[in-house]
Amino acid sequence: MEKSSFSLVFGDAPVLRVVDFLLDNQEFDYSLTDIAKGASVGWTTIHQFWPHVTKIGLVRKTRRVGRAELYKLNQDSPIVQKLIDVDMAVSKALLQKKKVVA
Repeated sequence: MEKSSFSLVFGDAPVLRVVDFLLDNQEFDYSLTDIAKGASVGWTTIHQFWPHVTKIGLVRKTRRVGRAELYKLNQDSPIVQKLIDVDMAVSKALLQKKKVVA
């Protein structure tokens, strides 16, 4: 699996993998199970930091389907808006660097 530009620059910690997954999939909402699978993070691991992620407003609960609560990146958050800007800038910079090297 090829690493994203976000993970190349900021690392491969579980919380960063979750943020990267949500940045790449902003349009959709996901259950915690789907986020863990999509970000390749273990169930126990995601439960260790998920309360903090929701408390600071990086994600918001969108709806409930059965027993599952679905979450989405909180695009109203100033922190998330900056993360989106940084992700875009990093992607552009690495793409430019790749063009120069090629």
